[in-house]
Amino acid sequence: MGKNNGKEIKELTDVTVMFAGDSGDGMQLTGTQFSDTTAFVGNDLSTLPDYPAEIRAPLGTTYGVSGFQLHFGSSEVYTPGDNPDVLVAMNPAALKVNLPNLKKHGIIILNVDSFDKKNLGLAKYESNPLEDNSLAGYRVFPVAITTMTIEALKDCGLKPKEVARSKNFFALGLMYWLFNRPIEPTLEWVGEKFGKNKSVVCGNSKALKAGYYYGENTQLFAARYEVAKAELPKGTYRSISGNEATALGFVAASKLSGLPLFLGSYPITPASEILHFLSKYKKYGVKTFQAEDEIAGISSAIGASFGGSLAITTTSGPGLALKTEATGLAVITELPLVIVNVQRGGPSTGLPTKTEQADLLQAMYGRNGESPVAVLAATTPSDCFYMAIEASRLALKYMAPVILLTDGYIANGAEPWRIPHVNELEKIVVKKHTEVEGFQPYERDENLSRPWAVPGTPGLEHRIGGLEKENITGNVSYDAANHDLMCHLRAEKIERMQNDIPELVVDGDQEGELLVLGWGGTYGSITEAVNSARKEGYKVSKTHLKYINPFPKNLGEILLKFDNVLIPEINLGQLAKIIRDKYLIPVIQFNKMRGLPLRTYEITEKIAEILGGAK
Repeated sequence: MGKNNGKEIKELTDVTVMFAGDSGDGMQLTGTQFSDTTAFVGNDLSTLPDYPAEIRAPLGTTYGVSGFQLHFGSSEVYTPGDNPDVLVAMNPAALKVNLPNLKKHGIIILNVDSFDKKNLGLAKYESNPLEDNSLAGYRVFPVAITTMTIEALKDCGLKPKEVARSKNFFALGLMYWLFNRPIEPTLEWVGEKFGKNKSVVCGNSKALKAGYYYGENTQLFAARYEVAKAELPKGTYRSISGNEATALGFVAASKLSGLPLFLGSYPITPASEILHFLSKYKKYGVKTFQAEDEIAGISSAIGASFGGSLAITTTSGPGLALKTEATGLAVITELPLVIVNVQRGGPSTGLPTKTEQADLLQAMYGRNGESPVAVLAATTPSDCFYMAIEASRLALKYMAPVILLTDGYIANGAEPWRIPHVNELEKIVVKKHTEVEGFQPYERDENLSRPWAVPGTPGLEHRIGGLEKENITGNVSYDAANHDLMCHLRAEKIERMQNDIPELVVDGDQEGELLVLGWGGTYGSITEAVNSARKEGYKVSKTHLKYINPFPKNLGEILLKFDNVLIPEINLGQLAKIIRDKYLIPVIQFNKMRGLPLRTYEITEKIAEILGGAK
């Protein structure tokens, strides 16, 4: 501890902060700027944006609350945090929605100007929580954010509504002061973002400074907080979201393979940002096509693949359902294609802005006929970059569709990403067939991959389409024995990818009483939970799947070495079902579907329950 300008400085190892307000209050922008600055000063971090599902929910209601949660620390951070230490609530509805999750004795910073009769009624408060003692046990700091923002911006020439919209920068400045963050990076960003509108630059900059200096000069806060830099591997870092990492991964795959990149897609939450990001990379040979529907999106990508491009299509669960027939077309034509599914809550429209591991069974089996595809899953926002490259590599090498699963949490969440040097990324070898002599469109190499003969190459004309192909010649065939053979060949081709993917590594004892097995975006929650259980003295091991079809070769061997296998999932047990089916072993399920990442303490409690107190 120390003193700064009369304020006590308290050192913390980690903090979880929630910014919350109406969807028009700029909470996502506020959280993103706080995250970027936190990454700039060297903390590790993980974020969780939380959007309302309604496009125009009534202002002031609980339905319209937008939140941004950020967990940052001086050591490695795996999750956006179970429960916030600090809640910044811009109105009563934001307080009501988020108070149940706030840690006891946590800090609440309230925009007291919004706690009037109208807003309290919209949030369904029968009495003012600032007056009825319902916030006892919390450290409450009522701040007249709106009033002070109006006063600070009176000379900027902004309209009243524009002034009101700047109050998020006041809150941001106050939080920068409270946690000893510099304001200069955000001031620079404001100048670049709004440089053509001097009034907006004036408003946002003055509001940011007003919030910061309010914290400096008020007697309301007796202390401020310091979180030391995290010791991360050396390198150049930037904050990156999963969707942006996915987009950059495909740009890198395009360059590593020497192929032009084509994205055929239809906008759908929460995958649309991949389309937005890739549209900015035209000078790198990237072509983006916003189709009229999901079927046109994937069909255009199949056409681009036939024409020799690295072809991808992006979607979420309902869109993946619409793409199923065309996915089967990619299977039977044996063309390379990557399908990105950013999973969200279902079924049907479900929870469009919330996360879920809802589509594993759909990815594995959701097509007519025997239509095997490879299935991969990214684990963190930055891992999306590498798994986009890996999905591209497997699709191109094995001439087959690959589904890459991410989810709403890792797609919208962000973390520091160490930017790799180009020399760290392996080239993707692409074999396009050019020899005319002896050409057969469905002849196969050692991987069972057929030749990629690009249209326009003289002498390599061949049939393409959805009817069953004759082995070797590619002619249309209704022969029963040939169909049986082709089904087995297509399935075996996917299985042979086992020779090309890394074996699983177990973290902890290589055998014992309990193994925690996860897949995809639960990586952070499971890792933090297992680490916590170990600190409490429990002997527990873990391993995590990125490759689901096919599984790594040694998965079965690993599972048999443990008495119990716990599988936490944000679904009703989809991986558990596949594991039971393939390996005929009992597994213990842990399933929650709340539209949020799994809470680490709940997984830790489940580990303790299974081990029965054995440490």
